[in-house]
Amino acid sequence: MSYSSTITESQEIIRDNMDYTLFSWSKQKGIAPIAVKYAKGVYLYDYDGKRYLDFSSGLMNVNIGHGHPRIAQAVMEQMQQVSYVTPSCVTKVRGDLGKKLAAITPPGLTKTLFTVCGASAIENAIKLARLYTGRHKIIARYRAFHGASYGAMTAGGDPRKLASDGQQVPNIVHVEDPYCYRCPWGKEITSCSRECVSHIERVIEFEGPGNIAAIIMEGESGTSGCIKYPPDYLQKVRALCDKYDILLIADEVMSGFGRTGKWFGVDYHGVVPDIIATAKGITSGYLPLGALIVSDAIASYFDDRMLWLGLTYSAHPVSCAAALETLKIYEEENLLQHAAEMGRYIDQQVALLKSKHPSIGDFRNTGLLGCIELVKNRATKEPMAPYNAKPDEMVIMNKVAAKLKELGLYTFVRWNYIFIAPPLCITKEEADEGLAMISEAIKIADEFVN
Repeated sequence: MSYSSTITESQEIIRDNMDYTLFSWSKQKGIAPIAVKYAKGVYLYDYDGKRYLDFSSGLMNVNIGHGHPRIAQAVMEQMQQVSYVTPSCVTKVRGDLGKKLAAITPPGLTKTLFTVCGASAIENAIKLARLYTGRHKIIARYRAFHGASYGAMTAGGDPRKLASDGQQVPNIVHVEDPYCYRCPWGKEITSCSRECVSHIERVIEFEGPGNIAAIIMEGESGTSGCIKYPPDYLQKVRALCDKYDILLIADEVMSGFGRTGKWFGVDYHGVVPDIIATAKGITSGYLPLGALIVSDAIASYFDDRMLWLGLTYSAHPVSCAAALETLKIYEEENLLQHAAEMGRYIDQQVALLKSKHPSIGDFRNTGLLGCIELVKNRATKEPMAPYNAKPDEMVIMNKVAAKLKELGLYTFVRWNYIFIAPPLCITKEEADEGLAMISEAIKIADEFVN
């Protein structure tokens, strides 16, 4: 294969990536990735000098923003001391990070097993729940994503698993979601009887309470559509867990570490889970790291029993150093409060957009974890693209996504959702810039409203 000698640096980089690497969740031909040269704050810059506003914080993980020099410094200093030790050894940074996590988690969760990523945190949460309870079944929601490894993929109901789930992990049972905008029971949140909760209790009864190890719930819903829990939903799920002696696992991979304006999504609901599985914002994506944080009761259970969990890169010193510095940045730069304030500001601005764009059916947001849902008709709520849309059903949304990229906005567009989850350090001016681009792109969808 020969290439023109006039190929640009950007074209060469894209060519090498296309020729020698595989892309996740994608056909391998016909894609046009951005060749990122560097990133700073809320912006990405390609090799041709074009700037993109990162309105989804990468994959909702670069919470402190791109290119923060303190992380690079902390990582370098740790590598100069020691880059790797086996998990049976300890380092100062491992203990410091564990201690810091114990200080910010809900009360009674003070011990952490460090994993490699979110999926490995979920996998180990499921294993741990089964080891601790002696039970085997896990209850999970359909509109949830918990990771792409087999156990995590089965636990999630996300249709990305359907192509490869002929042999799903056994003993995971799914329940309906509290999707108030599209309530499965046809109810309104102001007058319903929380059928979404009584439904879970019926499933518990059908499956046998003595067989169920845990219920897994996202602290706040993420890529399944930022589905907002009714105000008392998680509290009622917690009560069900207590009633039937079932563990509650909170998936805080995406909703943790300030993304919602609080340390963890469950903090909004006044709920203390038995296990927190988290990742992403723990290092703001600068290095891979996950964490499985457990209650004191679970931790003490294994004082004299074997903990049958382990990973080569558990408590990797360099990743721990990145995480510890990231947590300091959250506090010293007041990012949690700022995320909450910016979330309220974006709520107000999207409400104004909704008055201008008839294709905006709903906007659901907590802190800086939100998405716009586009519809063809507000009365019928017919989606601009259906759940698990086929390629020919994504024509309109693909045009919207292409326009966003053309305008210089990088964000997650999925089915009829446009996600708004920028780095927590975003300013009002930067938010306005991104929302203006979304407004321009949504004009395309408006043309298909009936």
